Amino acid sequence: MTLAATVAGATLSLLGTGVAAAGTGPAPTPQQRAANVAAGTAGTEAGNPLSAVASAAGVCSDAAQIGTTEYIYRGTETIASVRQFYSASCDKNYGYVWVWKSFLDQNINFNLTVGVWAYERNSLVGQRTLFNTHAQEFWSNAADTADECTSGDGTINIPNYPEPLHTRTSKRC
Repeated sequence: MTLAATVAGATLSLLGTGVAAAGTGPAPTPQQRAANVAAGTAGTEAGNPLSAVASAAGVCSDAAQIGTTEYIYRGTETIASVRQFYSASCDKNYGYVWVWKSFLDQNINFNLTVGVWAYERNSLVGQRTLFNTHAQEFWSNAADTADECTSGDGTINIPNYPEPLHTRTSKRC
């Protein structure tokens, strides 16, 4: 057996059979589909691929969350949720950021970047950046990363704050 085959076999045995690929995930459940339809074109914290913002970003309507939900904090204050979505019909991944109302109520404009982190490329794919915004819902552009290890990625830059606030969702391979 070659060294590469040995390493590959060892890696597979460590990963087990329950590992999902970045571009795979469950289709939206009937409850999720019903919630998205009920929300119409409104955005939701859980991510509605039928929202007006998602439509403008070109998100495929069957996009469903894969991986974990992570949070962006300013000190101890939670200011945003970050998720990754996958569309089976389009075979694309999307990053998603939902800014919490408690932060928006502070009337602070900010810069926001959302995308899909591709580990093999060491880069943000499908990146979308908005400047001086006060919006709540943000979708990345479609990322052609379904066959790669990825995470949803979100960064908020607040004027006069000492550093960008950033997080990534769980790595999906």
